[in-house]
Amino acid sequence: MTELLVDQQLVVRYRQSDGIELEEKQMNKPEKPGLMRSANPALRGNLFTRSAAAGAAVMTIQGTVIKTGALLMALVFAAAYTWQLKSTPDVQRIWMFGGLIGGLIAALITIFVPRIAMITAPIYALCEGFMLGAVSSVFDAQYKGIVINAVGLTFGTLGCLLFAYLSGWIKATENFKLGVFAATGAIALVYLVTMVLGMFGIQIPYIHGSGWLGIGFSLFVVVIAALNLVMDFDFIENGAEQGAPKYMEWYAAFGLMVTLIWLYLEFLRLLAKLRGRD
Repeated sequence: MTELLVDQQLVVRYRQSDGIELEEKQMNKPEKPGLMRSANPALRGNLFTRSAAAGAAVMTIQGTVIKTGALLMALVFAAAYTWQLKSTPDVQRIWMFGGLIGGLIAALITIFVPRIAMITAPIYALCEGFMLGAVSSVFDAQYKGIVINAVGLTFGTLGCLLFAYLSGWIKATENFKLGVFAATGAIALVYLVTMVLGMFGIQIPYIHGSGWLGIGFSLFVVVIAALNLVMDFDFIENGAEQGAPKYMEWYAAFGLMVTLIWLYLEFLRLLAKLRGRD
């Protein structure tokens, strides 16, 4: 008996006792695809297929949860430090911009060199914590209690979507991913254009204001940011199923942190717009 692979078909040839050669074609079973696309730029879809064979220890969901908890603790610790600098706004501003730049550098290194995520992800969490603590104190000075509300909404959304994902109510299908990916890209483009035009003193009207159009835009962004959490859950689950190397736990935790930070900031913006109407 001879087996050949021809045009993605398994061709089985065997000879009977009377010398007559028979041929049977079977469709070749497709390999299980790697992780599908993620709208989160930190979670590139080809990482697991490229890295699954590296190392003996493998990624687990429990390990990723532990790493995410560690990153959250680092972020809260750093945020608490810059929060208490509100009496010295100049010093606080230095920490804010330093954290913003440091977080960007750490994020880029983590994305392109995921093997060292166990080093760069905690650095990213600390830097973003310095930035978030300063930003949060500025919002809280304008609108008392807004930070607690934003934190509660962020983790409430995380818990609800995680429950919905584990219950099977929300599934990260290919069409779902395409839609979230496209919407996230469109939002990123709007923010990029806003930033570039702002350098020339030009402001995009309505969507960044506290009018109903601005509130509607912020609601849309919050929904898309929240749906990115589903993409992150799917990324983590696929990584554990495919036996990704152990360091991918840090990388996946980093990706989840990116989404949570984005969601928190968008909740702050939305609540500020709502409070600004009072």
